[in-house]
Amino acid sequence: MFARGSWSEVSRVSSILRKETVGGALLLVATVIALVWANSPWSDAYTSLGETTVGSDALGLHLDLSLATWAADGLLAIFFFVVGLELKREFVAGDLRNPARAALPIAAAVGGMVVPAAIFVAITLPAGDGAVEGWAIPTATDIAFAVAVLAVISTHLPSALRTFLLTLAVVDDLLAITVIAVFYTEDVNVGALALAVLPLALFAVCVQRRTRSWWVLLPLAALTWAFVHESGIHATVAGVLLGFTVPVIRSKAAGGPDAGPGLAEHFEHRIRPISAGFAVPVFAFFAAGVAVGGLSGFTDALRDPIAMGIIAGLVLGKPLGIFGTTRLLSAFTRASLDTAIRWIDVLGIAMLAGIGFTVSLLIGDLAYGIGSERDEHVKIGVLTGSLLAAVLAAVLLRIRNRHYRAICAEESVDDNHDGIPDVYQTPQSR
Repeated sequence: MFARGSWSEVSRVSSILRKETVGGALLLVATVIALVWANSPWSDAYTSLGETTVGSDALGLHLDLSLATWAADGLLAIFFFVVGLELKREFVAGDLRNPARAALPIAAAVGGMVVPAAIFVAITLPAGDGAVEGWAIPTATDIAFAVAVLAVISTHLPSALRTFLLTLAVVDDLLAITVIAVFYTEDVNVGALALAVLPLALFAVCVQRRTRSWWVLLPLAALTWAFVHESGIHATVAGVLLGFTVPVIRSKAAGGPDAGPGLAEHFEHRIRPISAGFAVPVFAFFAAGVAVGGLSGFTDALRDPIAMGIIAGLVLGKPLGIFGTTRLLSAFTRASLDTAIRWIDVLGIAMLAGIGFTVSLLIGDLAYGIGSERDEHVKIGVLTGSLLAAVLAAVLLRIRNRHYRAICAEESVDDNHDGIPDVYQTPQSR
């Protein structure tokens, strides 16, 4: 368990983590701006900006939406398109195409959703009045924030742990969007959903034929999104479906010597900066602005069973679910932990996965309604729980980082001077 992956996979994951680290910094800036503005004398301007309607209903697709809704339904579809690409890439061409390696992050992601949901239900069920409807809020991990914290405090952790966090978060996001589609969809317009299949199928045909022309693909993607939005299913589902249609090549040789990177790599290279640098921070700007109402208001919000359930789910449920599932998997399969890893390291990563933000806020909006009192308490709970999870994980991983600093220097040795550390090569290839 947590064995060192291939050098190509480690290099790719490291590149992704660097981009997500920048995205996490922008996400933090957008969140701080939203919080400061929402609690300033100009808070009415912040609210009015989010409620500003943009678009038209001329085509009967109900696209006259507020800016906040465009951010949640439209921009997050870009984020989930990247999630779809990354997940397909992992299971088709990544190290996780091996079922034995894929089982760990999948099982951990499931455990990391079930336990927080159970804790939330246990706390909110006695409150009644529909409080339990937000059971899925503490089940999501925000990869941008988690990676940003990891980059700051633990730059020398083994690559297997960083890969595990990234894969866990991607699977987590897929499960979260499935939960949104199944449990937070009230009425489905079957006709609109059927119409969405047409542009989706055309998009799939185009990308399978290696079409890269944006003027062909972008209108098809937009039509798919619009029809899914009209169907009543959350429009971000369209992003995942579109991502799944993009082909992934197992190696450059599979596409010929002059083929270059596959379409999945091409789109990920183009779209990930837009997702991490614009789409997610803008969503955070509109979603995170909550009027705390001073210390008394903050305290009152934390007494709400919903906020309590979210905080307990993120801070306790996430690490218990992920770490506990990993230990159980080890016990029942007799799989031993890699000699380079300690269980305390796994616990630190599990604690870091308790940083829930983007998808948690989205589910809160769907569960209780944007702008409601409970929605405000959701934001306070998510922000507080994520901060606590980040601080606790930072303390533990910072200590472990000192241990791995010396080891990292040894593993970076490249006697062959071929750009690949010796530890990633077989004795025959050295």
